[in-house]
Amino acid sequence: MIGRTFVALVLAAGLIAPSVEARAEPLVAQGIGSSSCGKLVADLKPTEGLQNPVNLMLYAWVQGYLSAANVSLLELDGKHVDLGALDEAKVIAMVATYCKANPDHKPMAAVDDFIRKAAKLRAKWDVGTVNWNG
Repeated sequence: MIGRTFVALVLAAGLIAPSVEARAEPLVAQGIGSSSCGKLVADLKPTEGLQNPVNLMLYAWVQGYLSAANVSLLELDGKHVDLGALDEAKVIAMVATYCKANPDHKPMAAVDDFIRKAAKLRAKWDVGTVNWNG
């Protein structure tokens, strides 16, 4: 028979998955943008540009997140955010500044704030053309 101490050690080490009831809710967002600002900000090095692997991961994640947000905005009302002027230096600085001021938030909150405040441009788009439920 396995002792309680051994089982407790195995569970603490993460070698046995917790029961279904103890698991978190379904994952909605994943990646560096959904990590902790407090943990991320120490690894961001804006002066290193995309030579820093954490900066590169963040920039790539933000590009994907913003592209998905734009598709959602276009589907909603035919508008989008122009991403042409948002280069890696601006993205990294934006997230670093936000995360320093809000270590208990997630980097995606900085991007969401950018989207809310950005000018929305009308685009030629047939609303309802993206069918993710079909």
